[in-house]
Parts: sequence; C-alpha cells; structure tokens
Amino acid sequence: MTITLHPGSVSLKHLETIYWTGEPAVLDRSFDAGINKAAARIAEIAAGNAPVYGINTGFGKLASIKIDSADVATLQRNLILSHCCGVGAPLAENIVRLIMALKLVSLGRGASGVRLELVRLIEGMLEKGVIPVVPEKGSVGASGDLAPLAHMAAVMMGEAEAFYKCERLTGAAALEKAGLTPVVLAAKEGLALINGTQTSTALALAGLFRAHRAAQAALITGAMSTDAAMGSSAPFHPDIHTLRGHKGQIDTAAALRALLDNSVIRQSHIEGDERVQDPYCIRCQPQVDGACLDLLRSVARTLEIEANAVTDNPLVLSDNSVVSGGNFHAEPVAFAADQIAIAVCEIGAIAQRRIALLVDPALSYGLPAFLAKKPGLNSGLMIAEVTSAALMSENKQMSHPASVDSTPTSANQEDHVSMACHGARRLLQMTDNLFSIIGIEALTAAQGVEFRAPLATSPELSSAIAAIRSVVPTLEVDRYMAGDLQAASDLVASGGLNAAVSSGILPVLEA
Repeated sequence: MTITLHPGSVSLKHLETIYWTGEPAVLDRSFDAGINKAAARIAEIAAGNAPVYGINTGFGKLASIKIDSADVATLQRNLILSHCCGVGAPLAENIVRLIMALKLVSLGRGASGVRLELVRLIEGMLEKGVIPVVPEKGSVGASGDLAPLAHMAAVMMGEAEAFYKCERLTGAAALEKAGLTPVVLAAKEGLALINGTQTSTALALAGLFRAHRAAQAALITGAMSTDAAMGSSAPFHPDIHTLRGHKGQIDTAAALRALLDNSVIRQSHIEGDERVQDPYCIRCQPQVDGACLDLLRSVARTLEIEANAVTDNPLVLSDNSVVSGGNFHAEPVAFAADQIAIAVCEIGAIAQRRIALLVDPALSYGLPAFLAKKPGLNSGLMIAEVTSAALMSENKQMSHPASVDSTPTSANQEDHVSMACHGARRLLQMTDNLFSIIGIEALTAAQGVEFRAPLATSPELSSAIAAIRSVVPTLEVDRYMAGDLQAASDLVASGGLNAAVSSGILPVLEA
C-alpha cells in the first residue's frame, strides 16, 4: 500500500504507519502546480542579478558573497557535499523513511522552490527502498538538521551511501540498481533539501509512537500488578477522576477498570480487606500515567503541526516574493522531545515501583519473596527487579532537558540553536529502556497473578498473560533469565501485549 500525503493535513496515523510498517509515500498530485510555480520563481531569480540569500549567495556567515549565475548549480552541489559531516552509527531505516516522507510533505507545500524532479526522486527512493545512510550525530537543530539531511540529499545526487536490498552501496550504485537517475541540483534546491527540521521531527515522532505504545502496555501490566498484589480497584472509580477533570486521567482510569472487570481475585477481597489504602504506585496510576498520556497527546499536536510545516529558508510566499526567515529553528521539536522524555521517565518510574512491590514479601500481601516458588534455594525475580531499577535510573539521567543547552555555531551567525536532534534521538534509547521495564513488570505481575490460583484474574488480563506465556514460560526454578527479559521487552515493543486485550480499551494518542 502506498500512502498518499496531502501537505498541510498529513495525520499522525499516516506517519505512524510509515514508521512502523515502512509503507512508501507519494504526494497528492494536486500539489504539483504549486511546486512548479515556486520553482519557476526561483529560476527567475537565479537568472537575474539581484542577490537573494541561498539562491545566488553564500550561506550562513558567507551570505554576503554574491555567486555568479554560471556557478549556481556548483554552489548547490558544494553545499551538499560540504555539509555531509555526520558521525556515528546510521539511523535506522524506518527513521530515514520517515525523514524522507516529512521532506516530501514540506516540499509539497509549494514554498521551497524545488522542481518536481526532486519530489519524484524521493518518491521513487521510498518506493524502491533506496534508503540513504544517515549518521545519527551532527545536528544542533538549527539552521535545520543540516548534516543528516545533507547525507540524504547527497544520495539523490549519486554521492554518499545508501542501503538497497540489505546492501550498503554508494549512492550512485544504489540508484542505478533501483532504476533511478541522480539529479543535478538547480538553484536553491540543495538548501531546500537540508534546511529543515525533518530529522529532528522524525526522531521525535518515533519517540512519541514508541512512548505511547509503552504507555498503553503499562496500563495492562499496571492492572495486572494491581490484581497480583490484591490491590483495590476503588481508586479507579469514575467519579473520582471526573471531579478532577483531566482527560488523560479519566481515560486511564477507564482503561484500568475495563482491564480488571470481572476479576475473581478482586471479588475475593472486595469485602473485609484490612488495608485501607494501597501504595501510590497502585492507587495513583490514573493520576501519574494519565498525566503522561495528556503530555503525549499535547506533544502529538505539536509534532503533527511540525510534520506539515515548511521549515527551509528562504521561502516563496503567496505574493511570489522570496523572504528569508527562521522556520528551520527546531525549538518546538526540542520542547516536544523534552516533554516526551519526562513522560517516558515517569511511566517507567511508577512501573518500577510496582515491580519492587511485588517482589517484596513485606508489601506484596502474601506473595513469596521475589516470586520464587522456593525462596532461598531460588532467587526468582530478584535481579530482574534490580535490572528494572537500573533502567529507570538511566532514564532519569537522560530526561534532563536538551532544549536549554544552546551553543553558538557558524561564526556566531547561528548563535542560538535548539539541540532538538539529539534531544529527540535519546528517546530511542529511553523507550528501549521503558519497553524492558514494562516487560519485566509483565513477567513479575503474571507470576504474581499465577500465585493467586485457583482465583482467576479478569478475562482481559488472562488474555494478556496468555500472550506473555506464549513467549516466556512461568518461572518454576531459577534459570538463565536474559532471554526471558528480552522476549518480554520485544512483546511490549512489537505491540503484541497491547493486541492481546480487546480493541477500544487502551486510550489512543489522538484524543
């Protein structure tokens, strides 16, 4: 299936599909006329004598240097090659696909002044699977993601490197094998390709999609931990959350109620329970995870706007003037990434406390120490809990805001930058950590629920436990655990745990 993009109204669902499944994308052809009009205006300026930034001048601190019309194409080629200064491991192919799709959307708005030839080449690369090798480091998030986007643009010129059918090839070889022709960049086209926020935005979107998937899974494991600890569902009563009014809190409490509905374990202690209140990690799930959900939803709106934005410079405006501005500054994306990091940190922090509760016989209401069937002879899930604590602490350290850490670059011409790119890139590691924390809680809570037999948990949570047990068997005696933890983490990361419960229970991102 090919996704047709309508610049200005591309939805998060389309972008999430591109990220998770790798579907190719094309622009709606109704936008061709606007693209052609802007390209004609740039060509007109390039043929004239009046200096216009980025078209017939140098770049950044060199903007005062006028470039002869005969050298305009060389200027664009030099720009791309000189900006290929990325370092580090290549970004994952699904991230680069998303970058390319976002670049299509931006160019499709008809304000960048590129020819349709460039748009068609990006579409062809997505269709054929020519994915540029884009090093992960080198952008400060203004003037756009220059270095990473230059590596993408270089492949379009037949330079640099690309992946094609699991091979790492030169850009020229990858295009040739795919039956595609490199472009010779015209006036402003190199600048239009690299002067934007698409790398930062793609990384932030990936972090958002992954964080939301983990947040949904945390509701399943949180409900399961509640039953394993014989906790009360009374704090999830709808009136409590309506009285406060936060939508994320209301939606989270509703999900927890649905997940615990018809639990025999819960019914067994609904009367005569000696405990007046559960610890916060059980009782305050709607308040904590709901606040995180609200934060992710707010960020989703910001990133959806940015995904549809024109962020290069200068721009061809509606009156056909060409004006230099600063849309390449990725401050909104940097703030969004910082907010996602906070939510990821907190989802993991409260989940880790539930893990700690279940393995502690002083808190777990009758469960054996470390959920071992013969504690002492067996250590059970003792060190799995320690691992979850290590991951939680690592996420705390990485949650420090990146957006406040500006530094001047380019001879002080670009004297305030957003740091959006690495602020968003850290979300990949943070969400990996979170998938593992939630995976460990899945193993811990499932083991705890099984100790409550013959009492049964709810039908929804029974389905979730069945999904867990399809990849990790019950822990009867101590065994090599690393593979179990990885399998549980993979179940969360793939969405398999979420798919085990009924559709409509888990709160969605777009609300």
